[in-house]
Amino acid sequence: MPLVQIREAPEHIYRLLVEQAEHERRSLSQQALAILARGLGVEMDAKARRRALLERLRSDPIAPGAKFGSPAKLIREDRGR
Repeated sequence: MPLVQIREAPEHIYRLLVEQAEHERRSLSQQALAILARGLGVEMDAKARRRALLERLRSDPIAPGAKFGSPAKLIREDRGR
């Protein structure tokens, strides 16, 4: 993964970043990346990703009458790997 390093960040910006990271329970790197993504218009919000997934699942339900295998059988097969 690429590495980004910021040198000579102004103290007040650094302090704000630290405060926001603590508030969001993120590391400094995670918070800086979230802020960059938001500024670039890239969606990184986990809640938004979950909402989109749930909406996709709602719009494409499982076909009625679909048959599924036994959960116990699937677990046994998975343990055999």
